[in-house]
Amino acid sequence: MMRIATTVMIALAMAAGLATAGSEQAQAGKRSCSERKGVLGVSRILEVDTTAGPRFGNMQYKDIDFLRPGEVVLTFDDGPLRPKTTAVLNALEEHCTKATFFMVGRMALVDPSMVKEIDRRGHTVATHTWSHKMQGRLGFERAKKEIELGISAVSLALGKPAAPFFRFPYLSDPSRMQRHLKERGQGNFSIDVDSLDFRTRSGSTMVRRTLAGLKRLGKGILLFHDIQRSTAKGVDQLLDALAAGGYKVVHLVPKNPTTTLPKYDRMAQREADRRKKIASRRPLASRSIVWPVSAATDFPAVQPLEIVPPGIFKGPLPQRSGRPRPAVRKQAEELAAEEREPSEVRAKKRVQAKKPTTEDQSDAAAALQRAFKEDWRREVFNN
Repeated sequence: MMRIATTVMIALAMAAGLATAGSEQAQAGKRSCSERKGVLGVSRILEVDTTAGPRFGNMQYKDIDFLRPGEVVLTFDDGPLRPKTTAVLNALEEHCTKATFFMVGRMALVDPSMVKEIDRRGHTVATHTWSHKMQGRLGFERAKKEIELGISAVSLALGKPAAPFFRFPYLSDPSRMQRHLKERGQGNFSIDVDSLDFRTRSGSTMVRRTLAGLKRLGKGILLFHDIQRSTAKGVDQLLDALAAGGYKVVHLVPKNPTTTLPKYDRMAQREADRRKKIASRRPLASRSIVWPVSAATDFPAVQPLEIVPPGIFKGPLPQRSGRPRPAVRKQAEELAAEEREPSEVRAKKRVQAKKPTTEDQSDAAAALQRAFKEDWRREVFNN
């Protein structure tokens, strides 16, 4: 038994040495982002002040339009889930680009080291409720608990306050909970383009749907799920296509961290302690991840996001067309003259104006016949 134990220890030590050496070689051989060609990178980093509870994403909200043509924001929901989230992280790192991860609280407590790894790689850690329940089906107190416990749990797993960025599960956003987010100084993030990655296991299908939606809009906040197989398989292809299409990535960071509520911090801590006891029975269930991270010099400086209220016209004033104004006075005089005519004359003119000509009658008959032929109900009901 002693000999077997010694052999196992030696094997583990050799494996650890090989892993360390491999990591060092990867770090040494990895080219900086400036040396790579055909990568997305990050074109702008915008600092978002969420004090007033701003809303983003034109699929639901028309409040703020901060993206230029060809710009995208990469967002991933529902994680982390280690195997698939790792694939997403590695693809983002290969393209020297950044994303925002809207995490579910209980998923974050299951794998806090994964949460910290996402933050270590320079991505923004945001929240997506405690257990992904649809807010529109919950009463106020239960919905509030979902939001606040999610914020506390993700912050606990991260080891520091998360970003005050929030996304409603299923994009179900009842007005009472929107008001709550605004009172709490949370940014409310909807989307512009949905990858629909949950409807397929094919990475290429996910890529095709995303690019089709993006082509239609020309820019936008993109939604993916880092727990879906299609996203884990197709994210490399998607990032390649975005780079080839000339799209630019905008990364969002918070001006201030979120604030948690003590009541829900205690709940999150109790849940974390319970999960630690379960994990202690499976000591090999969690492994740390080592991956070289792009240097800070590879990315642009952070700029504050200027939020312009809707309805403010900032363009140049329209020029005069040079066309003559309509003869309003002449029309008024003609109407007044008609009013002075005897009632019999006016009635006769109205009858003549309503009487259709032969040409009008033929046009109406042709239109009716065409509508009858094109009526889809006729074909359906006959069958």
